[in-house]
Amino acid sequence: MATVAQRCTFWCMHRTNIYLTDAQREALADRARSEGTSAAELIRRLIDRALLGGGDDLAFDLSVIDASFGAFSDDEDISLDRSDGERGAHLEGLSRR
Repeated sequence: MATVAQRCTFWCMHRTNIYLTDAQREALADRARSEGTSAAELIRRLIDRALLGGGDDLAFDLSVIDASFGAFSDDEDISLDRSDGERGAHLEGLSRR
């Protein structure tokens, strides 16, 4: 089953390609790593700030959160699989030895 984030990636976004210089790519990777996020997410944040007038302030962040409410309909199943899956089964097997 797909996670909420995976569903949004497929339904809410459009894939695009961009060309970056080596310096841009390195700076992007460094910043994404330091912020603990992906390069794609960082690019989306930077575009939002540059084109949509967003900033690094609380009011903007709260407005984005407010705008996201209702993105999924009430009848959508967005339950998360919290089982350990194969990892849990493996660890359980080890504990029985």
